[in-house]
Amino acid sequence: MGKTALIVIDMINTYDHKDAEFLIPAVEAVLPNVTGLLDRARRQGVPVIYVNDNFGEWRSHHGEILDKALSGPHSRLVEPLKPDDASLFVVKARHSVFFETPLTYLLHQQGIERLVMCGQVTEQCVLYSALDAHIRHLQVIVPRDAVAHIHADLADAALRMMERNMGARVCDSGELWT
Repeated sequence: MGKTALIVIDMINTYDHKDAEFLIPAVEAVLPNVTGLLDRARRQGVPVIYVNDNFGEWRSHHGEILDKALSGPHSRLVEPLKPDDASLFVVKARHSVFFETPLTYLLHQQGIERLVMCGQVTEQCVLYSALDAHIRHLQVIVPRDAVAHIHADLADAALRMMERNMGARVCDSGELWT
């Protein structure tokens, strides 16, 4: 089996959107686990790839997206997990981290066959990304305590779907890179 990468989904965020008031408490709850995953992955030499919405800013690049999120009222949710110099960054426009992005090519170039997916939103971008990884024959691991949701019931259903229908390993973040 090839290498593993940590995929950080949509965590560089201004939280200036519909449903943010439901999402923010879930992000606050998982933030320590996401930062813990980042720290352990980096110490183990696991590639970290941020895949993030561009929020319709087609001229933006990852630095601008990060700067905008860090200058907003919810920067405390972004500051602890900002990319380091070794992190890779892919900009996306839709829900899946794969949809019309160069991520598949990047993973092949790096010899990555297993993805640990953390971030937001469990019942949307994480679910659709896990499905797209599955159909690309990539192994998927989703730490349930490192994904944030808008609707808890839908997030629970999404995690069950990932596990049962896609063969994803759903676990606690503490089980990874200990």
